[in-house]
Amino acid sequence: MNTNTAPRIKFIKPPTSTAWLEQALANLDTILLDHSHCERKAAGVALNLMFRYPSSTKLIRTLTAIAQEELQHFEQVNQWLDRRGIPLAPLDAPPYGSELNKQIRRHEPQRMLDFLLVYSLIEARSHERLGLLGAHCPDAELAAFYRGLMASEARHYGSYWVLATTYFDTEVVTERLEELSEIESNILSTPFPKPRIHS
Repeated sequence: MNTNTAPRIKFIKPPTSTAWLEQALANLDTILLDHSHCERKAAGVALNLMFRYPSSTKLIRTLTAIAQEELQHFEQVNQWLDRRGIPLAPLDAPPYGSELNKQIRRHEPQRMLDFLLVYSLIEARSHERLGLLGAHCPDAELAAFYRGLMASEARHYGSYWVLATTYFDTEVVTERLEELSEIESNILSTPFPKPRIHS
């Protein structure tokens, strides 16, 4: 199975492996449940940043739209869970998100920059992997659903990047993104044994 059909995302370094795709397609119900958790967490991230930086007008307006869209996706994925008879349930989280969050520096303004870039990377990886599911999922209707989500995922990672370059010099943003994308690559180099969007 060829993963070269995935869109090339400049923010992320290694393309997703064929092994991830094969594992995901063999465990679509689990991937859907994990996807539900991912959309809920993504909405929470946007809301948390709005509370953390309440005087940053552009950030507030941008993340309001992202939070609303993430909640819409959460509901859409949950509808798919209902259709397939999959109950909402907790799942063990892979180390991906927690390891990336450990890279966020503790002091401002670097903390704000790192929040924006870490979440941009997560959205970029989601965009790539949903694209792979959209291209290879054997359920044509589910594949179309995943393809339909790709544009919004691209907007989201682009929005976090634009916010970073709004509040910080582009050269500083680019240098830090390079560092974080290397770390993201290293995290994924040790696959999580269970099927997850970010395993």
